[in-house]
Amino acid sequence: MVTRLHDVSGVAFRWVLLAVLGALVTGCASYPPAPALAASADYRYIIGPGDQVNIIVWRNPELSMTVPVRPDGMIAGPLIEDMPAMGKTPTALGRDMEKALGTFIRDPVVTVIVTGFIGTQSEQIRVVGEASKPQALPYKQNTTLLDVMIAVGGLTDFADGNGASIVRTVEGNKQQYSVRLRDLIRRGDVSANVDMKPGDVLIIPQSWF
Repeated sequence: MVTRLHDVSGVAFRWVLLAVLGALVTGCASYPPAPALAASADYRYIIGPGDQVNIIVWRNPELSMTVPVRPDGMIAGPLIEDMPAMGKTPTALGRDMEKALGTFIRDPVVTVIVTGFIGTQSEQIRVVGEASKPQALPYKQNTTLLDVMIAVGGLTDFADGNGASIVRTVEGNKQQYSVRLRDLIRRGDVSANVDMKPGDVLIIPQSWF
């Protein structure tokens, strides 16, 4: 009986050892740390489907309106049936509307204000894996990793926070960086906080234990 228990204990020990070695190998193959600073000072918001845009035509209140950007990226209103809005900055959309309305009124002045933000997919930050509320978030200037984790409700009990990573497009190529979510969220280590960029995908894996 003692021999049998010894064998069982030996098997269990080997499984634990293999798990630890696997975790160490995974750690050795980790990605480079995410840059602490990544926000661009000249960032301009890009309009996407689902955004609400408030269009103000100076001295022409009957042409002013608040409309959603349709799934096809278009908006419509008085004198304008289909105007592409997706992929443009609010300023660029305003200039395009001035050109279109110039056929009907003299020297139109158009101001576009985005009031409901969703953005294009390339502008969103997507969080997948062991977050309490995985979701896509609209990017805002100077958004940090901590801001994102607050928005998604933190980590689940099964998250490997320090095994998380960010997939980011850098000069047209996909790059992957490691981030220390457990240190940031559960230990309050602000040195683990980093800037996020539009289009980032935050991946939070499940812990081994």
